[in-house]
Amino acid sequence: MLLLGIDTSGKTASAAIFDSENELFLAQTTVYTQKTHSQVIMPIVKDIMAQAGKELSDLGGIAVANGPGSYTGLRIGVAAVKALCFGLGIKCCGVSTLLGLACNNLAYKGHICAIMKARGELVYTCTYRSDGYCVEQVTDEQIISRDELAEYLAFNVKEAMLCGDGAADFYNAYSSPAFIIAPPQGRLQSAVGVCLAGISKKLSEPDQLEVSYLQKVKAEKDLENKNK
Repeated sequence: MLLLGIDTSGKTASAAIFDSENELFLAQTTVYTQKTHSQVIMPIVKDIMAQAGKELSDLGGIAVANGPGSYTGLRIGVAAVKALCFGLGIKCCGVSTLLGLACNNLAYKGHICAIMKARGELVYTCTYRSDGYCVEQVTDEQIISRDELAEYLAFNVKEAMLCGDGAADFYNAYSSPAFIIAPPQGRLQSAVGVCLAGISKKLSEPDQLEVSYLQKVKAEKDLENKNK
């Protein structure tokens, strides 16, 4: 099956085409962009399809990072995938951005801790265990303080690779021989990780695809405050 992966959850706009039968990436592009994802993600998709010599009609499914991450970026990515799937008559799946980050570093054997910046001292995080071929989720996805994460890792994980856009700051703040930081190519969100995570997920109809923010959006908070 040809699986298209899309990630618009952060500063990077990324798309990749994965041939699951041959375990081969036919094309991939990741751009650290200053533009809005609505301006760049579809041109990127069209470009990699052309470079791979494939048509959109050749796709068997689409995987997309559905959170956590940038609210606007996630909505753009999910909306684009829904539109593509409805138009092509194919199915899709949402992939946790944190899981995608872990899969970017699949070759590492041991614990992988994905850390994304939330706000202030808070981070989105999840810890996984990798055997070099697949990853297993160890903790719940959560939004916690960096101190809470450091305490958890210190008492529960002997050694961990850190990845995500919050990894460098965390590594510098809590320097420990137990931590190693992912190399630059594996540190930020990428559609490669989304494809690797998505290939083992069950595809569903596009109207079932939803965004997972891991926290309440401003509109929900405002409504709660209004009803108090």
